[in-house]
Amino acid sequence: MSRFYPPVASLTQQQPVPTEPLSSKSSLGVQHHLDVVRKKLSTRKGWLGDYDYAWLCSPTLPCSIGGKRPARRQPPFYGVGDELPLVLAMASGLQHALAMLAGLITPPIVFASSLALDAQTSAYMISASLIGILSLVQMSRIKLWKRYYLGTGLLSVVGTSFATLSTANSIFNAMYANGTCPSVTGVDGTVTRGACPDAYGMVLGTSLICSLLEIGLSFIPPRTLQRIFPPMVTGTVIVMIGASLLGSSGIPNWGGGSNGCQTRPTSGPLALCPTVSSKHALPWGSPEFIGLGFLSFSSIIITELIGSPFLKNASIIVGLAVGCIVVGAVGYIDGSTITSAPNITFLWVHTFKIGVYPPAILPVLAVYVSTMMEAIGDITASAEVSRLEVTGADFDSRIQWGVLSDSLGGFISALFTVTPLSIFAQNNGVIALTRCANRAAGRWCCAFLILFGVLGKVSGFFLAIPNPVLGGVTTFLFASVVVSGLRVLSYVNYTRRDRFILAAAMSFGVGDLLMPDVFTYLFEAVKNPNSGLQGLFESITIVLSTPFLAAGVVAVILNLILPQEALQGEEDENEGVEKVEEDVEASNKECKR
Repeated sequence: MSRFYPPVASLTQQQPVPTEPLSSKSSLGVQHHLDVVRKKLSTRKGWLGDYDYAWLCSPTLPCSIGGKRPARRQPPFYGVGDELPLVLAMASGLQHALAMLAGLITPPIVFASSLALDAQTSAYMISASLIGILSLVQMSRIKLWKRYYLGTGLLSVVGTSFATLSTANSIFNAMYANGTCPSVTGVDGTVTRGACPDAYGMVLGTSLICSLLEIGLSFIPPRTLQRIFPPMVTGTVIVMIGASLLGSSGIPNWGGGSNGCQTRPTSGPLALCPTVSSKHALPWGSPEFIGLGFLSFSSIIITELIGSPFLKNASIIVGLAVGCIVVGAVGYIDGSTITSAPNITFLWVHTFKIGVYPPAILPVLAVYVSTMMEAIGDITASAEVSRLEVTGADFDSRIQWGVLSDSLGGFISALFTVTPLSIFAQNNGVIALTRCANRAAGRWCCAFLILFGVLGKVSGFFLAIPNPVLGGVTTFLFASVVVSGLRVLSYVNYTRRDRFILAAAMSFGVGDLLMPDVFTYLFEAVKNPNSGLQGLFESITIVLSTPFLAAGVVAVILNLILPQEALQGEEDENEGVEKVEEDVEASNKECKR
């Protein structure tokens, strides 16, 4: 395959590509840049340009008088290196920040809930996840030496990978099961987890050393990587990531919580959700919880129906906002997390004991392979929606050094107390809708995210959001991940070989979703294994118990060992050639007679 995604009809056919290469301004002097800044700050064009801001903020009506919608001139397209007015840069940057906000806060909230961490630690984890410094590196395309770069040079923003979230949950479950983390089992069999911040530190340390794998893979030619990980493999992995998060976090939180109260124990602190001591605690699945989640979910749909382009890109935040307004009015929000959160915070205000958990090494290595596959697909989509070529040496360079930046980001993020990162795909939709692919908007996006992260009360507010409201929003968010995987799978030709590989991979993936404990007792009969062998058993169990890892491993292996089949068009062409050759041979025999 020559590229990660096959060509599709897109907006790239509607606008010419930017005529100015990315590196054309690198040789200009400091005086030139000062003149540009002065012109921007002192002229109306520098502030506003000729963008149609009314279009950006006008609501969309489902229908109009006479059944026709008035035709409107779309705003101009701003390429990667074009001159961008300040107001548009800030507005578009805010849109990008709002579009990825829910995706950024969800992983630390789930991590903190899984490990029963206190409010101060949880709030810090949210703040650290929001501080988007590493996105600036991914967008910059820094020249290192010769033909080596760092970053894509596109409007590519990064955040905590959902692949990490799914795998870390399996790792945490294993740590509680083997006694690495404390837990208490009640008389009715209910397991109550104790706080285990060291488990998060072990995931960070394991991620730090495992990032070396993706760093090494980034130096493999992109076309080789695309042959090893075709859409059939990556699509399966993405579908399983979204589906597993729906079942383990999205829907359980919609019903009231995912911390164990979803089993509806008859006694103990988890008899009610989120706990019996919580404000307005109710049994899991109560109508009040379901209604609050549906309110947030339906708000997202209504925003897509009538919202302006600006609001459509921030529909997830609209769903959170509407839900929070209602639960605040009826007294469901516990403000203690907001009160206890600091006014100002930053990285390393709270630290974790970094360690390595050997059974997690193999699963985390698979996570980095997954984030690399995500990066290849998202960089391709970013280049396409930015009106840039998606073939050739320049595109391959963006892929290769974008993956390098992604892997280095995984290494550095562990030092920043954040789990491995990946490029966010939803921001490509913001580019397509606003017609602004300029990196200046991406820098403003980073500025807003850093601001949100530094303001400690913001993370405290997100932590105070009730589980049903968060569940209604994240259910939609995780379902969007599933749809992204289905879109990638739509590029598969579905030969008999492809159908066989997908069936084998889905057997493990979907099987894990429906029966999560099926591989838990696989090595229970092994008596007195040594520590190394026990670690290997736990590592294999984690891989087999994580839907996207199990499905991905099967898909990769079968894709490498099963022989390729000719496509139907190629078969018809071969049959045609053979028929022509037979006719020629018959004609020659006739002539000899």
